Amino acid sequence: MLGANLRQLARNAASISALCRELGINRTQFNRYLAGESFPRPDVLHRICAYFDVDARILLEPVEQISEPAPGLLRHPAVEHFLGNSASPVPETDFPSGFYRFTRRSFLNTNQFLKGLVFVFRQDDHTFLRGFEAREAMIQQGLPVDPATREFRGAVLRQEDGVAALVSRKGAATASFNYLARIPTFENNFWVGYVARTVREGVAGSRVERQVYEYLGNDRRKVLPAARDSGFCAQEDLIPFHNKELKIGMPFD
Repeated sequence: MLGANLRQLARNAASISALCRELGINRTQFNRYLAGESFPRPDVLHRICAYFDVDARILLEPVEQISEPAPGLLRHPAVEHFLGNSASPVPETDFPSGFYRFTRRSFLNTNQFLKGLVFVFRQDDHTFLRGFEAREAMIQQGLPVDPATREFRGAVLRQEDGVAALVSRKGAATASFNYLARIPTFENNFWVGYVARTVREGVAGSRVERQVYEYLGNDRRKVLPAARDSGFCAQEDLIPFHNKELKIGMPFD
């Protein structure tokens, strides 16, 4: 494979002799590489890769299959200078990893409120969240209530004064947009914002609701009760501070 790749990479060279001079490699030794009779030392391989702007995969893979990974949607050259900063890593200090308890009004029934739990984690310098829809919410939409269908995940993006998250269930063609900003409290563990679902005007229920996130970390004494308390409830059953920050009855502005 190395010999085949080198022959392809050398096609545009003025001559093999000239290429060997530029690489600082003995012509006879280079011919052995082309014939597959020997492999270059690590320092020579590095010189070859740097010259042709490839990597060590030329030892094992066809060169035409070797390419740099795609930059990602927000890092695409068409929008990088407009949206690229949102894709930069979210600092732990701004939005820590761990469990969060959240509260918002139901989209479908304004007399009900939803209490839930999400887990925020980091992978490959990106921040994600994961949770499960309430069983009652799935039933209201006529959807199955098995864990695989109820699970949702989202990507957390950096914002100037908070974070945003695009969240969806597996295989779904709809999503929700979430925005959260930290508010000053004694324990500094509350984020307040809103969630908007991507549905057209006229669809039953509301499209935007305020929401509160409360950081629980990984303390099982807090996480397990919050998990058991997840689901729909009445306003009087809300945690008092969540009730206050949801500003129930006040216009959304």
